Amino acid sequence: METIDAIILGIIQGLTEFLPVSSSGHIELTKAILGDGLMAEQSLLFTIVLHFATALSTVVVFYKDIIDLFKGLFAFKKNEQSLYVLKIVVSMIPAVIVGLLFEEQLSALFTSNVLLVGLMLVITAILLILTDRAAKSDRSISIKSSGIIGIAQAIAMLPGISRSGATIATAVLLKTDRTKAARFSFLMVIPLIFGKIAKDALSGDIVFNPADTTAVMAGFIAAFIFGLIACKWMISLVRKSKLHYFGYYCAAIGILSIAYSLFA
Repeated sequence: METIDAIILGIIQGLTEFLPVSSSGHIELTKAILGDGLMAEQSLLFTIVLHFATALSTVVVFYKDIIDLFKGLFAFKKNEQSLYVLKIVVSMIPAVIVGLLFEEQLSALFTSNVLLVGLMLVITAILLILTDRAAKSDRSISIKSSGIIGIAQAIAMLPGISRSGATIATAVLLKTDRTKAARFSFLMVIPLIFGKIAKDALSGDIVFNPADTTAVMAGFIAAFIFGLIACKWMISLVRKSKLHYFGYYCAAIGILSIAYSLFA
């Protein structure tokens, strides 16, 4: 694995994990352009490292919220924090079910399928544009809405559908306050990411080549730093209703990807 490729993929992962442009879609497009520079047996380890880096950046940004939630949860009584944790758990259920029942089918989609990524990016674009046009509200996330947002998160397991875009858009279209929608979107994914990391780490399929240590570390640092930047930036963009710009970007990349797959 070349260090420069690892840094590029780390930057892409860090930015696109939070910005509503689909990290999985951009990783797949990058692999297609680079000729999938990562060896198959190395990609699982590298994927785990990149996801850990972005999960860690989320924890750093929301550490006060996370500490507050744990304090409320371990008070072992009904309170605002324990109710919020329950909403997160409800939101996780659809993705967990889809991930467990359709793991092989989902994995088959991650084969640099440029046409699929292009189509899904266009869908992401439509969602983002509709989100900015939605009326503003000061509502909080309800149990029911957390389940619906969870379904959007499960759908976003498709390459090209932005997880943050789909979940934030769904929350806003359900008349949730924009800042609260962004906060919930980022907090709800943390347990899923760490759960997936643990599952992959214990799978026994990881192969580590000591020669790749520098590249893996470089990818981790790049993903962490750019994850911090993108996470904070995204919260501001949602609050200011600026997601439509990313909608135009996704539409352009999506259309180019479709054209490339059909005519290249």
